[in-house]
Amino acid sequence: MFGFFKKKKEEAAPVSKEVTLYAVADGQLINIEEVNDIVFAQKMMGDGFAIVPSNGEISAPVAGEVVNVFPTKHAVGFKSGALEVLLHMGIDTVALNGGPFDTKVSDAQHVDANTLVSSVDLDQLAAEGKDNAMIVIFTNGNDLVESFELTASGQVSRGQEIGKLILK
Repeated sequence: MFGFFKKKKEEAAPVSKEVTLYAVADGQLINIEEVNDIVFAQKMMGDGFAIVPSNGEISAPVAGEVVNVFPTKHAVGFKSGALEVLLHMGIDTVALNGGPFDTKVSDAQHVDANTLVSSVDLDQLAAEGKDNAMIVIFTNGNDLVESFELTASGQVSRGQEIGKLILK
């Protein structure tokens, strides 16, 4: 009659509207426009940021799930809620067929800021004449991101919180 003995409906967990961004490497944080590749610098694949690493230990840019490890190991796709994030390791590195990349994650693996994604041989990248910028792109951000802010600048440490995205 008064509903005292009725089961309460379980409330759905709220969908997070905020995604925390993490430094993928120790190194110099740079704006996406500074990346030495027109496709990334002009945000043709989406907005983002990059880190010029001081060592080859590369971790996840967001907490979420690995959705794609590219066969050439030069890139890894993540999903954090509805946000799709691409970590592209170096510029024009697909041609190296995975040589400098020792991938540590696999599809469907849950990751966070401390998850080691890849060990990259930066000396091999240099020997091949490749730029070693670790580029993070929000591939579906144009439709999903309300605001994007980097809260850090200059030298950063792998796993450090460096920014936030607010989703629509």
